[in-house]
Amino acid sequence: MLDQLVESKSHASEDSRRGGLLLTTFVVLSMVLVSAWLYSLFAKDFAMGGDDLSLDTLVAPPIIEEAPEPEPEKPEEKQKDPNVDIRKEIIAAMNETPPKPPDTVSVVKNTVKERDPNRFTVKGDRDFSATNAPPPDYTGPVNTTGSGSNSGATGQGGNDDTGAAPPPPPPVKKPVPKQISGGVLNGKATSLPKPPYPAAARAVRASGAVSVQVLIDESGNVVSATAVSGHPLLRAAAVQAARGARFSPTMLSGQPVKVSGVITYNFVP
Repeated sequence: MLDQLVESKSHASEDSRRGGLLLTTFVVLSMVLVSAWLYSLFAKDFAMGGDDLSLDTLVAPPIIEEAPEPEPEKPEEKQKDPNVDIRKEIIAAMNETPPKPPDTVSVVKNTVKERDPNRFTVKGDRDFSATNAPPPDYTGPVNTTGSGSNSGATGQGGNDDTGAAPPPPPPVKKPVPKQISGGVLNGKATSLPKPPYPAAARAVRASGAVSVQVLIDESGNVVSATAVSGHPLLRAAAVQAARGARFSPTMLSGQPVKVSGVITYNFVP
């Protein structure tokens, strides 16, 4: 009969008390765990202030040596001119007294240039006239080899009187134009077809001159034609006739060139 007993007392308040105790215990344990994790995180020593990062030696950056500046190029020294006149054979001028009479008498013209009485002249292997030669009474050093010049002139300052004339410059060929203007070309055509009189123009009795601008190639054929003036009803016929015109090739400096000009057609009703 004892197993048939039914307890009539309510346990709701005790169950709520137990539930609150379990919830409080869970919250407390969670806070303890979080606090322990945060403490371990902030308490860990990362050696930020340790001796591992101490600067014991100050090392200077490597010095990059600059490339040496290139030596300036020495200007090429020009050969200086002789500062005296040089003659293959010293011959007195016409207004000078010859130092001695000639050994032989000859009627052949002498090709050796006479000396300048106002210049200091020495004998050498060529005929050369200095630009700033010293006077005849000059007694200082003279230069005949081109190694130095008292006159200060450098590089072809005199005249080399060897008698050989410089070669003439080659003729300059003017460029041949690829196209020239021929003006009115009616009289230059070898074949100039007459244009037909259009029926529409005949109906309105249209007349007058029609000018056609044409371009002729190197062979004399019309490659383009355009009416530039005249009655509108007559232009098409004039252009058609101009395309059939033929011309002789136009030569300029021995080369064929293109020609542009005008062909004029006069329409009379």
